[in-house]
Amino acid sequence: MRIINLSSGSDGNMTYLESENVKVLIDIGLCCNEAEKRLALIGVEPSQIDVILVTHEHNDHTKGVDAFSYKHDIPVFAHRDVWENMNYKFKKTPSKNRRFYETDGFRLRDINVKAVPLPHDVPCFGYVFENNDGKISILTDIGHTNERILESVRGSQLVYLEANYDQDMLAANLKYPPALKRRISGGHGHISNREAAHMIRALVATGTRQVVLSHLSQENNTPTLAYTYISEFLKEYGIIEGVHVKIDVATTQPGTMFRL
Repeated sequence: MRIINLSSGSDGNMTYLESENVKVLIDIGLCCNEAEKRLALIGVEPSQIDVILVTHEHNDHTKGVDAFSYKHDIPVFAHRDVWENMNYKFKKTPSKNRRFYETDGFRLRDINVKAVPLPHDVPCFGYVFENNDGKISILTDIGHTNERILESVRGSQLVYLEANYDQDMLAANLKYPPALKRRISGGHGHISNREAAHMIRALVATGTRQVVLSHLSQENNTPTLAYTYISEFLKEYGIIEGVHVKIDVATTQPGTMFRL
């Protein structure tokens, strides 16, 4: 498998994943034209995409899905509960391309996919992709972490993990009203650098060797702050970044192409 994050954060999320037999977009939170430009950067034609897989209905994950699906005749896959929330947004996607799943696992040609329910404020799912000996997980918009989520992604060599906000920056943000701060830091909003660090510590014990910090808030976090905080936290437990685990940070620009 090959995977690259093409945009991450509240301005739009989009990830490209491919195997020998299938090409997948996970979310399109960019406009259709911009999504096409991002794919061109990695030499992929929109018509080559086999399926768009949606995590949840929020606009930073679905902004370009309807137009892209309609323009290039691409099926859109999402859990039935997600479809119930986003059906009204999709004016162009024909019924033949509105596909849903109800179980926690399904197959996209040669990739086994596990859907992981996440505690967000709308129906939301992370995904685990397995092909041959490779296992990749995407967990953003989590709300809070727990043993069920950890068990679902156990053994993933590569994990895209939310590190949305720094607790001090969020608390000091004068532009955010108290209700919004409570929504973000509550159990069904997003996870902080601290929560992400705890999750990474647990993931490393299960075999994870590459983490990409994802969905950082532009208002309440920075790539340097997230990386530094988490690296220092892990060091306290004898986990050295660059030795025991490699940590990258996803931004609004295309990141690293990983191969498993």
